[in-house]
Amino acid sequence: MASKKRSGKQKNNLSVGEFYNNNCDELGLSLQGSDIGFNRLIKEPTINRPGLVLAGFFTYFAFRRIQVIGNSENSYLKNLPKDQRIKHFTNLCSRKIPCIVISRGHELPADLLQIAEKHEISVLKTDMISMKFINAATIRLEWEFAPVTSEHGCMVDVQGIGVMVRGDSGSGKSECVLGLIERGASLVADDIIKYRAIEGRELIGTSPVTGRFHMEVRGIGIINVPAIFGVASMRVEKRLDLVVSLKASNKIDNIERVGIRKKKYDILGIKVPHIELPVAAGRDMASLVEVAALDQKLKSFGHDSAIEFEEKLLKTISEKGIN
Repeated sequence: MASKKRSGKQKNNLSVGEFYNNNCDELGLSLQGSDIGFNRLIKEPTINRPGLVLAGFFTYFAFRRIQVIGNSENSYLKNLPKDQRIKHFTNLCSRKIPCIVISRGHELPADLLQIAEKHEISVLKTDMISMKFINAATIRLEWEFAPVTSEHGCMVDVQGIGVMVRGDSGSGKSECVLGLIERGASLVADDIIKYRAIEGRELIGTSPVTGRFHMEVRGIGIINVPAIFGVASMRVEKRLDLVVSLKASNKIDNIERVGIRKKKYDILGIKVPHIELPVAAGRDMASLVEVAALDQKLKSFGHDSAIEFEEKLLKTISEKGIN
């Protein structure tokens, strides 16, 4: 199948029910009360602690976020007179917040839980301390809200470097990836790769669940990669570090001979190092892609072979006085 881009899309909200069902085990979440507020929407991928709101200050209140009541908020509410506690908590619940999470294994008193349910707000609880919960939940929310797109190609983990191999139909992508797997690489995705842009700084690639760990090899059909090559040959997700395009020699305008010119491949606004390899009969494309991946790994440690060679050449020319 020919390689082509698909437009990206970003999630603008997440229901409380989705957040709970997707993360209840990892975050140790359980329900206190009913799931009456599971249809409410979380509209910002971060967490808020409503201490100032409980004290009566509502300016710049981040009501679109999950509200976490930790030790300080819990102690403050307990030390208030009952009428004040009910008034302040009612003010919090009337602000259209998505849900409330109680940390450190605490529970809301029955009168406050009744107020939350009256406003159709679900109350969740966790044994985690507030800061650990906030950090862990924020990571998961950023994943859920991250922009997503898909690309046609194959993705493999080559000695820690995430490589997407792309090219036109019949360019030899599958054969190349099979050769890499035989050399110890791990398959991430074949044909369709889903990418998430995390914080606008890195792309995480994975495979759709339906075709995960399977490959289509022309002339053979669909194969189960871990069943043939072992469990080490599969990986659920990987950061993308390098894009390799396989092209016929006559379709590459200027074949790179030195490596000084750096090309980039744009996915969701993130530019990834990109090289174009000419495909020809007898060329071992798997070996070439492996070398490209290892060279990229070397660059990540601050060693660029092409630049180092150029510097040595210029130094030699300067020392010998060659014009």
